[in-house]
Amino acid sequence: MQTENLIALEEFCASHNIEISFISSLQQTGLIEITRIMETGFIDSGQLKKLEKIVNFYYELDINLEGIETITHLLERMSSLQDEIIELKNRLRLYESNE
Repeated sequence: MQTENLIALEEFCASHNIEISFISSLQQTGLIEITRIMETGFIDSGQLKKLEKIVNFYYELDINLEGIETITHLLERMSSLQDEIIELKNRLRLYESNE
């Protein structure tokens, strides 16, 4: 397994001044994935932006885990719909240019 894309949980928590138990609760709710290597927890660097957003929701905006789950789901759905709109616009342009 490649470890250069992994960030140690202890390092992340120390730099953001948060509890590791908070990260564990995020994993239990399915919001993030933790990779375990020899008893040490890591997060993939691809999840870093999402995790920092969640930390901000929880600690800065005082949103509970259920609210974070809802917000995350809605943001993912919104992104999916935006991608679909772009795809449909591109298909429409293709038909309009053929006329």
